[in-house]
Amino acid sequence: MEAPIIGKLNRPLPWILALMTGGVLLVGVTTYKMVETPSEQVELNKLTVPVERETLPIEIEASGTVEPIESVNISPKTPGRLVRLLVEQGMPVKEGQVLAVMENTEIRAQGKQAQANYGQAMATLESAKIRIPNEINQAQTRFMQAQAQLEAAKANLEQAKQRIPKDVEQLQAQLIAAQSRAQLASSRVTRNRELKNEGAITEDSFDAVLNEAYNAQANVREIAQKLEQAKNTAPPEIGQLQQVIYQAEAALMDAKLALEERKNTAQTEIAQLEAAAAAAQAEVERIVIQFQDTAIRAPFDGIVTQKYANVGAFVTPTTSASSTASATSSSILALARGLEVVAKVPEVDIGRLQRGQPVRIMADAYPNDTFEGQVIRIAPEAIVDQNVTSFEVTIGLITGRDKLKSKMNVDVTFLGQQLSDALVIPTVAIVTQEGETGVMVPDAENNPEFKPVSIGLVLDDKTEILSGLEPGERVFIDLPKPKEKKP
Repeated sequence: MEAPIIGKLNRPLPWILALMTGGVLLVGVTTYKMVETPSEQVELNKLTVPVERETLPIEIEASGTVEPIESVNISPKTPGRLVRLLVEQGMPVKEGQVLAVMENTEIRAQGKQAQANYGQAMATLESAKIRIPNEINQAQTRFMQAQAQLEAAKANLEQAKQRIPKDVEQLQAQLIAAQSRAQLASSRVTRNRELKNEGAITEDSFDAVLNEAYNAQANVREIAQKLEQAKNTAPPEIGQLQQVIYQAEAALMDAKLALEERKNTAQTEIAQLEAAAAAAQAEVERIVIQFQDTAIRAPFDGIVTQKYANVGAFVTPTTSASSTASATSSSILALARGLEVVAKVPEVDIGRLQRGQPVRIMADAYPNDTFEGQVIRIAPEAIVDQNVTSFEVTIGLITGRDKLKSKMNVDVTFLGQQLSDALVIPTVAIVTQEGETGVMVPDAENNPEFKPVSIGLVLDDKTEILSGLEPGERVFIDLPKPKEKKP
């Protein structure tokens, strides 16, 4: 086996020349093909990319505007002239700080008058509190006196009723006794007259007996007269005493009614005076509040963002706010507190957002700075602007409060969770054919062929493939030029 080789080596020059000539021809042909006719494989590699698995960060971009967390126009409660303006646009203020002062001369005068009225009402009330109890005590005294008079009249009537019958009985007894004595005296006169006629007694003795009989008869008449008088005078006395009782009862009723009425009217009068004093006090408090309202105060800590009125301007709440400082306005200043970003997110992306999600913020005014924020609120209702449906998403600032200004335009990027081991192709490879979503893949002759796929998330220039492709497959990102037909 070695002999032929040794033999060949004995004449090496022809073989060497032959090998060199063949190599030159091979290189030339290959170079010619590469220069004159591009390789189909090279062309395919330029027009297609492989399907790969990647870990994708889910980021949603949107535009937004820096807005104050709370903004309010500072206005007076009542129309008036602005006499002092204590702040300027851009100044920070504290809650309760006086920002401006309205004209209050007339309110001061009203306050003094209201204070005087309140003092008078209180004096009248205090005087009534002293006077009315005295009047009630006097009415109570009159009532007690009338009650005592009634009791005395009743006692007099009872005494009369007890006394008058006894007087009549005594007079009747006296009359019987007087009649008995008169009858005895008359009998003695009869007996002594016979004795005198017989001369048994003297004329003087008979006269004495006769005189005694006359006296006895006179005594009977006197007692009878007294008895008749007592019987006739008793009813009028009882009637008079009863009339006195009726008068005393009427006086007592009048005194009682007067006492009760004074007690009732006392409560009503005190209540009316207290109500008048309370109304006067309320008027004082109202004017004090109205006076305090002339000092326009900041409702919260914030920054003065606009100035609508200058000193001397007449400001009335009935007109619209103006952006010019010299115009009559319903507002003196605009005050804002804090900053936040309000972004409009397309409807298709809103489902991937949630509260607390981190956000990256970029502002044209600070191209080299990146600010941080987080989602604090997602609007429950969409807004439609020029047939585009979107949701307002409010972003709280973590950094940038010292640089960002109200109404600045910003670009925001919502940072979501990473999508691990996702099958990904360039978004430009996605095509639609007859309403069906798919990609163009090389066929057996490396020509584009439509293949339907199911897509997932679309993240900028990359799209997730859920089904229809396998890792390593190539998809067209640009279609080849049509091949020229040879003549």
